[in-house]
Amino acid sequence: MVKTLSTMLPLKTPLPGFQLPDAVTGTVFSTEQLPQDHGVVVMFICNHCPYVIHLQDALTRFVQEHVRAPVSFVAVNSNDVDKYPQDGPEHMKTLAEELNWNFPFCLDEDQQLAKTFQAACTPDFFVFNQDKTLYYRGQFDASRPKNDEPITGNDLRDALTRMLAGEPSPQEQTPSMGCNIKWKEGNAPSYFPAG
Repeated sequence: MVKTLSTMLPLKTPLPGFQLPDAVTGTVFSTEQLPQDHGVVVMFICNHCPYVIHLQDALTRFVQEHVRAPVSFVAVNSNDVDKYPQDGPEHMKTLAEELNWNFPFCLDEDQQLAKTFQAACTPDFFVFNQDKTLYYRGQFDASRPKNDEPITGNDLRDALTRMLAGEPSPQEQTPSMGCNIKWKEGNAPSYFPAG
């Protein structure tokens, strides 16, 4: 594990269009399915990362809190599932079912989407507004395994509240921190310091 921070993709970056297999439904998810008038939260997560495990119950509650809000949630796993089989699609499906996730949990097997987003760690959060441009990127909140900070989701919640109210992006945006995305051999991008 390499403790890694978000790269903080530039704000106002357009949402990249993508099509990926959804491990939960067994179908292909496409960004074309997203409602035109909704914001979108794209979350790079995985099964085995202790940083993700630390907040996965709170993340489930957070999504449930926003079930009636005009915002969609999509999770993406970009880890090398050959070296980390616990992050494979069958385990993704099991985790999603155990936590009652009702959003797509997609496998980015060739890791191209992670590179497009400049995603670096799990978890890594990207919020796109109703115009599908990047409004927020960074942490869920300040809680980390063993740092004794409560899990609140306040950073992500504040960003969504402001976005849905039509307010400007938060000026202070703190990078997320977690395990590095597990890049396939020779596939680590230039922005990954250990690559």
